[in-house]
Amino acid sequence: MTAHQSRTTVFADLAWIDDRWQQQVTLEIEQGTFVSVQANSQKPADALHVKGPLLPTLANVHSHAFQRVMAGMAEISLHPDDSFWSWRDLMYKIVGKLSPEQANVIATQLYIEMLKAGYTQVGEFHYLHHATNGAAYSNPAEMSLQLLDAAQRTGMGLTLLPVLYSYSGFGSQPANSGQARFIHSADSYLALHQRLEAHFKDDAKNTLGICFHSLRAVSEQQIKDVLSHIKAPRPIHIHVSEQQKEVNDCLSWSCERPVEWLNNHIGLDNRWTLIHATHLNPQEIAAIASSGAIAGLCPTTEANLGDGIFPGVEYEKHHGHWAIGSDSHVSLSIVDELRTLEYGQRLRDQQRNRLYRTKQISSPPTTAPNQTNNVGEYLFNQALQGGNQSCAVKLGIAVGNRADFMVLDKSHPFIDASQPQDLFNRWIFACNDNMVKDVYVAGKAVIKNGQHALDAESRTAFTQVIKKVIYDA
Repeated sequence: MTAHQSRTTVFADLAWIDDRWQQQVTLEIEQGTFVSVQANSQKPADALHVKGPLLPTLANVHSHAFQRVMAGMAEISLHPDDSFWSWRDLMYKIVGKLSPEQANVIATQLYIEMLKAGYTQVGEFHYLHHATNGAAYSNPAEMSLQLLDAAQRTGMGLTLLPVLYSYSGFGSQPANSGQARFIHSADSYLALHQRLEAHFKDDAKNTLGICFHSLRAVSEQQIKDVLSHIKAPRPIHIHVSEQQKEVNDCLSWSCERPVEWLNNHIGLDNRWTLIHATHLNPQEIAAIASSGAIAGLCPTTEANLGDGIFPGVEYEKHHGHWAIGSDSHVSLSIVDELRTLEYGQRLRDQQRNRLYRTKQISSPPTTAPNQTNNVGEYLFNQALQGGNQSCAVKLGIAVGNRADFMVLDKSHPFIDASQPQDLFNRWIFACNDNMVKDVYVAGKAVIKNGQHALDAESRTAFTQVIKKVIYDA
């Protein structure tokens, strides 16, 4: 990429713009933002000519960074009824060991792997706040700032979602010892949020959101207090309806289901991202869709934990919006998340090609993303637009958006030989190797030929953390 008067130029033979593939595209970038996007153009003499299809990167809307260190460690059956709740016990043991420096190492390696997958923004659902004995660090934002440091060093955009977590169950049940590092009161949470705001002010890549762990971990009054005190518009995230037990417990406590309760008592709108939202009745599906909220889906983690299958087909009928995240990080592949989402619908319904939106030619034109019956294109566009809303970021090849993009590997036969209309389906449903070759964030290369500048250093440090935290070496 070359520079001329602080402007850089990229040329792509093929690029995904405005929900379709366009040819001979020249991109002008200034101060990390697209300032010109021109299709059917001549290649400027000084432009970087990318060698493969160019497309937007995505936001990964749900991450618990520290959980990457335990990926693959909970696949031993301890009893016939293994579930999310038995997995959580192992997670608590890991939590009891991690230092701030180790959390930084894990997040650094995680964010490098996310960048290699084509994610350039991460919604970090962060509840590991305190020291191992539950006491606050001298700087209460210590753990949060470790994540910010990891994001800045790797080039990842960060939507930090510090979590309010106060209770162990519905009805304000006291927290247990395994949750000691998570716990805040509403007042201490607001103080943390205020302290963090200075680190995110006027930052083009990083933003600060609001987060409630779940309805079982906070009270109604706490939610209302936090939302009334934080005046600036912020994305709001919450775990909801992940497990059937959670739904049943909520019914026992309130005689309402979780999404039903949240909508009736707090009110949903387009600031909200409902993480998982797996177990929904028809009224809840309609409520989420009509509110403009995002369903934050984590298909590989939901499959790994045995959560259930999101009612995607019914949700699509209401034109609901969704995004994807990697949650516990058993996978860090965009392809895995989108493929698992679609295949779950197929397995449940015993039919093919379940998630798409039929092309419409009505007037006025719809504002819903990518009206097409091409499954791969639709999955990607929903993840792009839903991720932007969920993480308060502007990704996509368009003037005014942050200049993030990825380039697929043209050396692979499915990428090189396919017609444009087949590219997303080939990539998502037929490629098992990582097809992402190069990744740019705010106009700067962070992944070149599948490599990151910190690869060797980060892998060595991460290996040592695994040995220490998992095996006490």
